Amino acid sequence: MSVSLRDQYDKIYRYCFFKVNNKEIAEDLTQETFLKYFAQTSYINRGKPLAYLYTIAKNLCIDFYRSNKGDQELDESVLRSDDISEFETNYDIKQAVSVLPDDLQEFLLLRFSNELGIGEIASIMGISRFSVYRKLNKALGMLKAILREE
Repeated sequence: MSVSLRDQYDKIYRYCFFKVNNKEIAEDLTQETFLKYFAQTSYINRGKPLAYLYTIAKNLCIDFYRSNKGDQELDESVLRSDDISEFETNYDIKQAVSVLPDDLQEFLLLRFSNELGIGEIASIMGISRFSVYRKLNKALGMLKAILREE
């Protein structure tokens, strides 16, 4: 298998945390993602395992919001920092990103938080590399405009 699942665990956790904004729920969803991944043995040896992992995680996050109507509070513990200016910067960026459409937020998360390559993102999202570049540029442009206003 070309994907090191140990390396992907933290990335899937960050993805889930970004979606649900709750540490414990993100941990549960990450664990459930890997349990479902290993339960479906017919796909493990063929196909694209990284794309499959993210698809499972995405669907579990969607199911979570359907069942809980998205009434979860923002977990501010991720924003803790010793330096006040760093805290303010992180908070401003998080707020600016939250204004973006969900699909653009997802592209930024995969590219910059999870440090995935353009080809990997294209595979996960089921679109061309050109579309990934276009969406990332659009998201970054919108993010810059939002941050300039503030």
